[in-house]
Amino acid sequence: MLLTSLKVLAQHGTQYIRHLDRVKLCDEFRGRPVLRSAGLTPASADELCRLCPTGAISFGQGLALDMGRCLFCGECAVRFPAQIRFTNDYRLASPTREGLVVTENQDGQWHFDHHAVRPVIPKMFKRSLHLREVSAGGDNSCEMELGAAGNVNFDMGRYGIEFTASPRHADGIAVTGPVTANMARELEATWQAVPEPKLLIAVGTDAISGGLFAESPAVNREFFDIRKPDLYVPGNPAHPMTFITGVLALIRGGRIADKMQKNRTETEE
Repeated sequence: MLLTSLKVLAQHGTQYIRHLDRVKLCDEFRGRPVLRSAGLTPASADELCRLCPTGAISFGQGLALDMGRCLFCGECAVRFPAQIRFTNDYRLASPTREGLVVTENQDGQWHFDHHAVRPVIPKMFKRSLHLREVSAGGDNSCEMELGAAGNVNFDMGRYGIEFTASPRHADGIAVTGPVTANMARELEATWQAVPEPKLLIAVGTDAISGGLFAESPAVNREFFDIRKPDLYVPGNPAHPMTFITGVLALIRGGRIADKMQKNRTETEE
């Protein structure tokens, strides 16, 4: 038994990721997109926009891609490789909905708008944040990734970030899924049970925009129609690193985001 464990350790290394701010995902991971409209004709631009089943791609002054709608399926990059390329940058979270829209004029870096964060959030939750996860009709993909965020590999608990069973013991909720009509009342009840001050996090494309199910009669988005999330975590599903880096930037301010940016740049070099 011991010999087997030593062989696994030698082959795969330690499961524990020691420095989360230096993680580099594999090249196959579809993260932040890089856009370029050069070479697009009006006809091809229209074809590209119609290719996306959720309408995430638009073309006006230039190409734009809404990560809050994007399924990260990669079909656009396959069909139009000269115009769209997905990098392996997992730092995608934003405190504003507008921050999820990528344009071709951007520098390709993660810009977390800390001025959009309510001051009470870092003041109250900088060192400890307990969340109640609500699967509002999700397909269990984002739910599995959120579970992984607390496992031995990523261990977000080292930063004081954990999930709790009771909303009365929580500081906020993390919502996954498009919010089906059957879950609308339960989601509202869970939110009301969380004591003030509290925060709201939308995790995954389905929670942010409804995704493929946005126009379905089985979906009830009234909860998000009247409430603005404090953090949007895109992905389909959202990667544990996307969630962890986003939450850390939300509760710990600009210095942690700057450190992640610096360490990732050094790692890539």
